[in-house]
Amino acid sequence: MRMGLHACALGAAITVAAILVTTAAFAQSRKYDPGASDTEIRIGQTMPYSGPLSSVAVIGKTEAAYFRMINARGGVNGRKINLISYDDAATPPKTVEQVRKLVEGDEVLFTFQTLGNASNIAVQKYLNDRKIPQLFVAGRATRFEDPASFPWTMGMAPNLRTEIRVYARYILDNHPNAKIGLLYQNDEGGRDYVVGLKEGLGAKAAMLVAEAPYEPADPTVDSQVVLLKTAGVDLLINMAAPKFAAQLIRKAAELNWRPVHLLGVGASSIGAVLVPAGLDNSKGLISASSFKEVGDPTWADDEGMKKWVAFMDAYYPEGDRKSIFTTYAYSAAELLVQVLRQCGDDVSRANIMRQATNLRAVKLDLLLPGLSVSTSPADYRVVKEFRMMRFSGERWEPFGPMVTD
Repeated sequence: MRMGLHACALGAAITVAAILVTTAAFAQSRKYDPGASDTEIRIGQTMPYSGPLSSVAVIGKTEAAYFRMINARGGVNGRKINLISYDDAATPPKTVEQVRKLVEGDEVLFTFQTLGNASNIAVQKYLNDRKIPQLFVAGRATRFEDPASFPWTMGMAPNLRTEIRVYARYILDNHPNAKIGLLYQNDEGGRDYVVGLKEGLGAKAAMLVAEAPYEPADPTVDSQVVLLKTAGVDLLINMAAPKFAAQLIRKAAELNWRPVHLLGVGASSIGAVLVPAGLDNSKGLISASSFKEVGDPTWADDEGMKKWVAFMDAYYPEGDRKSIFTTYAYSAAELLVQVLRQCGDDVSRANIMRQATNLRAVKLDLLLPGLSVSTSPADYRVVKEFRMMRFSGERWEPFGPMVTD
């Protein structure tokens, strides 16, 4: 009887020990940094929900809706995504304040899609010094794709120099004798446009006859439009933020000035830019994209487009379906979910960056056919190819071959 009791006790002890060993091994297989747990991945961003760029804040609203959809389906590897999104009114000092709050107060795992070049530049060193991923930023300065200087920062859309070099190639091929004028915001990102355009034009850089920078606080760009027209510009490159891009289109029409007009990707939203500018005024505008155009009959039966429509119907029915910002945000959120899936149970900041910089031919629902996302520790660029498109007065229509910088 006594031996039986000893045997039972020994068996129980072995069982408990086995459970403890298994639990310890399970715990060791999971790795977390602040903002991550068995049930949650807490991330943060700032958006201009107020101020002159508030129309672009649809990006944050779309991403919040996308994560609600993912969470309703069980999350990513069993963890729900908790997006904390604060208003910074597109003012860098406010961005700094809000990002510090996200990191030091909310203890987010990383930041995602904070909007604006100046805003992201203002917090880039702060985040990199603390080894906190600044992931898929909604800004397009060249420094967001510079792993040597800022290894914890990655962009999403093509950087500004890449985009404008594509336009330079289009100009040289189709308008080799043009007198070019450039409208851009007077900041580091805007100056990237100037450098990229001159690089793209190469020996024909003298085709650029007028530069017209503006300040974000300017009420209008009317004086810049007059300057460009007076300079004899017959090919205009409009790389302004959405509000100012719309002003330029409208003012040019008022002056009955009809240059060949190239519009930056970031201002090509039909709802946020072309409708306020006037659809008739916008007819003939030329831009570029890497994504399927919503409303284009070509994609009516496309599986990726059907997924986007179903998402909008169920999770963001009030969203603007003609806005390029809505489709862009959907794609950014979709790509982030792919990164998090690849992380498995190592939800550390280091592994977040490791997976983000090791994407292999990832297909996104709204990328044009033939395009995919591949990154490496030496190449942080997410989108590297474009298709030129022209506005018909109702929708953007693609033309020409795919262009790679």
